[in-house]
Amino acid sequence: MEKLTGKDMALGIQHLFAMFGATILVPLLTGLNPSTALVTAGIGTLIFHMCTKFKVPVFQGSSFAYLTAIATVVGAYGIQYAQGGIMCAGVIYLIVAACAYFAGPDRIKRIFPPVVTGPVIIVIGLSLVSTAVNDSLNTDVTSAMGFSILVALFTLAVVIVCTIFAKGFFKLVPILIGLAAGYLVCVVLSLAGVFSMDYSAIRAAHWINIPYYTEGFFTLPKFSVTAIVAIAPIAIVTCMEHLGDITTNGAVVGKDFFKDPGLHRTLFGDGLGTIVAGFLGGPASTTYSENTGVLATTKNYNPRLLRIAAVFAIILGVFGKFGAVLQTIPTPVRGGVEFMLFGMIAAVGIRTLAEAKLDFTHSRNLIIVALILSVGAGFSVTGGLSITVGAAAVNISGLFLAVILGVILNLILPQELEKNDSENE
Repeated sequence: MEKLTGKDMALGIQHLFAMFGATILVPLLTGLNPSTALVTAGIGTLIFHMCTKFKVPVFQGSSFAYLTAIATVVGAYGIQYAQGGIMCAGVIYLIVAACAYFAGPDRIKRIFPPVVTGPVIIVIGLSLVSTAVNDSLNTDVTSAMGFSILVALFTLAVVIVCTIFAKGFFKLVPILIGLAAGYLVCVVLSLAGVFSMDYSAIRAAHWINIPYYTEGFFTLPKFSVTAIVAIAPIAIVTCMEHLGDITTNGAVVGKDFFKDPGLHRTLFGDGLGTIVAGFLGGPASTTYSENTGVLATTKNYNPRLLRIAAVFAIILGVFGKFGAVLQTIPTPVRGGVEFMLFGMIAAVGIRTLAEAKLDFTHSRNLIIVALILSVGAGFSVTGGLSITVGAAAVNISGLFLAVILGVILNLILPQELEKNDSENE
């Protein structure tokens, strides 16, 4: 076993901060516990590394793809039913992992080519933008919409400045710096009497959160058809994101992780981590591109650096007071950050299409992309498609409809459409 050095610790902490902002933001937006999210992110990362023979330098953080569905289920039925839905999403990962094992990674890639994955990722980003708008206009803390907008804009400006002009380590954590700056401004304005901050959650929180012993930290999951249908199918989308993340991570490191340790192992690790996260009350997990960015910048690809970050995440999550501080972050501060995060998700989808060099003079590509975007964004705006299953009303998200439509169109529309287009020109 290699000796752990001070440099390793510093690089591990750097990975911790790279994932930190996004990982705590998901539970803050969905009503889950941020401290629990940190713990489950750390545990999920360690599980992933064990499943992938400790070869893939990946961190498992909170997935934004599930944000709207989890928030809806938590608001309507409670956290325990969201936990059940998240666990079922992890089971879908395991099923896809089994399919990848028997079918091989090449066949999986053919079902989810860039012409499908690109617009679906765009739909994910666009479907979340309304959350950023609502949070930026929230007046629970500021009492005036004008103050809320200014706080959100200030937070967004800090994120942009750090992203463009910051150097070294600070360039890797613009989301964290933006949250800290926005929070500090709100504290100063609260002290000046402009509006009032509520710190009661901090005073009420325990210093240490221990599973089974601290109220609110651990709840047993419950299952319902409505919650499962609302959350679990999103795993189909995140499986596609997984393909892109593992491809990008392998390109940075210079290895083909689809072959060694194998796509089935990375999917299995992701799914098992999500099941454990759901059981413990954390959000669904996913491979984090933020940490892939750290790998590319530092040129240090040692997977154990990510495991160091995972251990630190667990340690931070156990401190209850720290988690309570995160829950007091004003909603407009989150709104400013969300504009950047959700817009970036949509931009990643556009980049996926651009890097695939798809020819949009051909009808086939235009049809698939156009229908995924219109159906996905359209049904997301209207709140999805409601159907009745037995005595239960089930809501199918626009994102799920977009994924299914995209996969079907990609399979049934003949490639000859492109050839016919070329001959008619």
